[in-house]
Amino acid sequence: MQIRKAEINDIPTIQAIAEQAWRPTYGEILSEEQCVYMLDIMYRTDVLKKQFDENVYFFMLESEEGAIGFAAYEAMDDLKGKLHKIYLRPLQKSKGAGTFLLEYVAKFAQQNGQKAIFLNVNRHNSAVQFYLKRGFQIDQELDLHVGEGYYMNDYIMKREL
Repeated sequence: MQIRKAEINDIPTIQAIAEQAWRPTYGEILSEEQCVYMLDIMYRTDVLKKQFDENVYFFMLESEEGAIGFAAYEAMDDLKGKLHKIYLRPLQKSKGAGTFLLEYVAKFAQQNGQKAIFLNVNRHNSAVQFYLKRGFQIDQELDLHVGEGYYMNDYIMKREL
């Protein structure tokens, strides 16, 4: 496996991985309507292009099979950063790919001076256990209205670097 910084022309691949990962991840947590809505507001081409322009770093995880996952990270200030997104193609889960990608982002953040990484994760997402096992702690709960009557019921998790 290798990781490289993503480019604008990777947006269709990022969208494809998100589409493949969302339903297995959120199908039992969110309604289909909310999944469609969230994918649209988070992964439309114009939204992703804007993130690339706003210093959100996207990283592509690749194997011999091609792109198998991605992460998006942003330095929020001199001391902390935010992992906005980390998704894998469903067949890649439980093979160490997520840990490999997460540790790459943590090292990137540390090399850029950040002392902590924060992330939001749905309170009912099995990924909560993944993050706890990798040094994150639950910092707070957040119920965020995202439009159309939908909410993100998240934990904000923190990992000291």
